Amino acid sequence: MIKKIIYGLIFGCVLSLNAQNDIKIDVKKKGEVFEHYWSKMVGAGRANEALRAGWLEQMQQVQENLGFEYVRFHGLFHDDMFPIVEEKGELVYNWQYIDDVFDRLLDLNVKPFVELAFLPSSMAAENSKTVFWWKAKVTPKEDTFEQWHNLIKAFTQHCVDRYGIEEVLTWYFEVWNEPNLYPFFWHGTKSQYFEMYKQSALAVKSVDERLKIGGPSTSNFVPDARFDEEIINNEVSEAIFTVKDINKLKWHGVWIEDFLKYCKKENLPVDFVTTHPYPTDYAFNPETGKGRGLTRYVKSLKEDLEWLNKTIAESDYPDVEIHLTEWNTSPSSRDAMHDRLPAAAYIVKSNLECIGLTNSLAFWTFTDIFEEKGGASSIFHGGFGMINYQGLVKPSYHAYRMLHQLGDQKLYKDDYLFVSKKSSNGNVVALAYNYPVEYEDAVPSGSNKREKGTNKELNFTLKGLDAGTMFKIEILDKDHGNIHNYWEAMGKPEPPTREEIKEMKEYANTMKTTYVKADKKGVLTINHQITPWSLVLIEQVN
Repeated sequence: MIKKIIYGLIFGCVLSLNAQNDIKIDVKKKGEVFEHYWSKMVGAGRANEALRAGWLEQMQQVQENLGFEYVRFHGLFHDDMFPIVEEKGELVYNWQYIDDVFDRLLDLNVKPFVELAFLPSSMAAENSKTVFWWKAKVTPKEDTFEQWHNLIKAFTQHCVDRYGIEEVLTWYFEVWNEPNLYPFFWHGTKSQYFEMYKQSALAVKSVDERLKIGGPSTSNFVPDARFDEEIINNEVSEAIFTVKDINKLKWHGVWIEDFLKYCKKENLPVDFVTTHPYPTDYAFNPETGKGRGLTRYVKSLKEDLEWLNKTIAESDYPDVEIHLTEWNTSPSSRDAMHDRLPAAAYIVKSNLECIGLTNSLAFWTFTDIFEEKGGASSIFHGGFGMINYQGLVKPSYHAYRMLHQLGDQKLYKDDYLFVSKKSSNGNVVALAYNYPVEYEDAVPSGSNKREKGTNKELNFTLKGLDAGTMFKIEILDKDHGNIHNYWEAMGKPEPPTREEIKEMKEYANTMKTTYVKADKKGVLTINHQITPWSLVLIEQVN
């Protein structure tokens, strides 16, 4: 017994055979079945980036290790995918580039969550507004909607012809991206977007009415009426600049209610609703001409999803799926927190708290091979990706890896411990985390490392195990697997040599690890101090 206790102490985890704790979990009982919605979908930048070797290698890595089933990206109909080309004076459809992307994804066991956007040049207005470094066109011409309908119908039919109806029936077709953000992603009105949705839905369903169509793919929740009219009205955002606690405001989804009412009025199908519940907002004060960036508290995601579920339940489409097609600590591709440890604790806490509230929550994005603002000069620049350009995995990657290791039956849950069981073999997997109470008022953002905070006591007992059952304990903390800190300690090599990259890859994938066993009675007690922002995975291995 003494040897076992010392063995655990070496790694900061005590195995006590006789300790008494309030939390006692019988692993023999049947747990509550839950869905790994966090592994359903992940985001990426644009379609053309999926033609690169590095992008595909990282896609394969996250599929195999994190379990992602779908990937969503912008720019499917952008000119660099050549969906429409001119031949002998006529415009014809060309699917070769799109086929290449879809073929490779399916070979990797990943399905496309198809975002129908943006406008090919032939459908965009002259001098169209553009967004991103790669200049996605967002201003429609007067006759765009008819052309768009024909494009979507031809594209959908081609997908069915190439991949078979049974395969494409498992896909999702989402109309556009954040059309409420005038004039950035949609240089048109709300009514024009609704017409775009109508033509898309009619086109997709004309191929097979069973195919899934949805929208409106709107941006983060807001606490005011700025999006109630045809285009954004910043005159109504003034309250945000005077309230002391933004979390006391009533936040709501954008265009969701109007979208569902429009679809009912026009007798249009809606198979799923999409929106992007980033915990942030950016309001503009028309009186001063100044903006205010807002970061909401850690409970905002759950509150937003509760609002969304209630709104859908009270609509004429109460049974639609919910897919949150973008989400991260912030919607900035230059937010330093994306590279740092606190993001991992936020990911785990948020996903575990929102079980049962959505069908997917797509982390934006899986890779830093991402060019909305063009290439970045630093290997760690606050990019969205859970893997950087050089293939170094960030703490966010380990958050999803650990979530993916959980079973499919919930045995126990509290504020920072989740215990599960795998129905396939009965193995027990627990995941604990420390999101410090001191920082619950605002989701982590910026360059503040936030490595300080209050520890949490992890004390629980598993009973009903076989004698000698072995568990592997992995800890992600500020000194293990936290690649940004390690890179800083190396002197921030820019760019790192090939040898330095190999060294960093090994570090980034190395957790603080130990093994512990149940006693002869099949009892295992864990006593551990979880340091701020750390993750602890406790996984049965025999």
